[in-house]
Amino acid sequence: MTITQWIFLFLLLNLVHFGGTFRLYKVAGKNPYLAIIPFYNLIVHLKIIHRPKWWVILFFLPTINLIMLGVLWVETLKIFGKAKTSDILLGLITFGLYIYTVNYSKKIEYAQSINRSKRSSMAETFSSIIFAVIVATIVHNYFIQPYIIPTGSLEKSLLVGDFLLVSKFHYGSRIPTTAVSLPLVHDTLPLIKKRSYLKNPQYPYIRLPRLQKVERNDIVVFNWPADTVRRFFVAEARVNKPLDKKSNYVKRCVALPGDTLEIINGFVHIDGKKNKLPDRAKIQLPYQLFNSNGVSSKSLTDSGIKGFNRKYRIDNITQSTFQALQSEILYTTGNSYSDFTVITSEKGLSGQLVSSLGLQGREILERVKTVFLTPEEAQTLANAEWLDSIEQKINSDKNPNTTFFPNTIPFDWNEDNFGPIIIPKKGTTVTLTSKNRPLYKKLIIDYEHNTLESGDFGFRINGQNTNQYTFKQNYYWMMGDNRHRSEDSRFWGFVPEDHIVGKPIFIWFSIENFTEGVRNWKIRWNRVFTTISGKGEAKSYFPYFIGLIVLWQVMAFILKRRKKGWLQKEKK
Repeated sequence: MTITQWIFLFLLLNLVHFGGTFRLYKVAGKNPYLAIIPFYNLIVHLKIIHRPKWWVILFFLPTINLIMLGVLWVETLKIFGKAKTSDILLGLITFGLYIYTVNYSKKIEYAQSINRSKRSSMAETFSSIIFAVIVATIVHNYFIQPYIIPTGSLEKSLLVGDFLLVSKFHYGSRIPTTAVSLPLVHDTLPLIKKRSYLKNPQYPYIRLPRLQKVERNDIVVFNWPADTVRRFFVAEARVNKPLDKKSNYVKRCVALPGDTLEIINGFVHIDGKKNKLPDRAKIQLPYQLFNSNGVSSKSLTDSGIKGFNRKYRIDNITQSTFQALQSEILYTTGNSYSDFTVITSEKGLSGQLVSSLGLQGREILERVKTVFLTPEEAQTLANAEWLDSIEQKINSDKNPNTTFFPNTIPFDWNEDNFGPIIIPKKGTTVTLTSKNRPLYKKLIIDYEHNTLESGDFGFRINGQNTNQYTFKQNYYWMMGDNRHRSEDSRFWGFVPEDHIVGKPIFIWFSIENFTEGVRNWKIRWNRVFTTISGKGEAKSYFPYFIGLIVLWQVMAFILKRRKKGWLQKEKK
């Protein structure tokens, strides 16, 4: 909606409010014409229902204002003698219009004061729930929001099953742009899997003042610009969602506005220099291990290597035994009874299960095995006696493709060799050419809301012939640390500044095997209550937290005993 449309809607709502409350204002001893004065009528109305003035703030916070409207309707009905359950339901179902029947009734009752201490237990419970939802929504929208890492794109920096607390205020909290949305859910209602919001109307984009800028190599939560899914891991057609309802991603920001980025053999270079990552960043790249007798899975596991696959040949598979094994199998190769091979994770097949099913299986040791390692792990394995050699697996093919950004031929970039590309910066001007048009087309049209035409006449932006364009906002380049298992900016391009959500600051809980069912869950105690950024290895502060709780309980017990002793002395 445009500003003009919002102003018109706001004035219309004030007229509706006046039409349904002016007689109520008069009965309450207020000038009835105050009901039509924008903003001030809300302050007067709060006085009438005996509620504090500071509630006005809540009516101008997106999402929360919808809850407060319901509270306002209910409180108005109650103060004017309509406190029955049927009255409350009618007030909510009619979106407050039921108040008109009270306003135009012959006899209007008004309670000059109200004793809230005599409310029923149900009313107290309902009020407590509403208060809790409002507080939680304020914290969720403007301060701290919990997230769970669902994929391994940042493995081993952040792990699948890490429960994060993400700061909204470090980079400046965004005011929600979706006007009508249920609180405390993102874009989908749990269980019923339906949309939790209305696409229209939309508020303009506003971001509150920030504590810091996004810095190079920060881990950042942002809305996925590509916006092609409503739910993770579910194949479906494109879903066009409002800005604040786009899918949430978490990656590392490897390039800032104005940087020139180039990926050379898997390593990021900024302005011609290799990017220096922080202590806790653990990038993973594919390496090929060579052993003429086959690479030992046990040796890999004993070396602390995870995330590799194992291959098993099964000679007597049947449909029933295959179904029994499915939970441990990633995929299969071979299409006949005599040639059937299964691929598993590094955990392999359960020997006990294989034996109980009467299967004849053996692991196939590959002479050349691809594993994903940090450069430090690769350096360690290079000295291992059980390996002949190790080398980084690099995609050197320079074939024109549509897989990698800008997803247009003749660009021939890939995951290991990409660019150079300049990250757009607010206020900088670019000269458009037929060569760089694919890089900036989406920014100009989708993110900065212009029209862009090209042809024999050159370029036309918003109907004006020009080959110059000045960017209206900053852009960033986001990548996963698990470089060959991350869908990131290499695939869909720049992340606009208005898509930035927040900064992960804390891991408050962590579950191993998070995607493998509750029975397989294990708590990673060494990751509970750890900070995400900082120098050196992450350290768990969970023991200190437990110590504070114990100390608090001891202090409370001592104070309680002392208070009891004082009371006994006073009685004597």
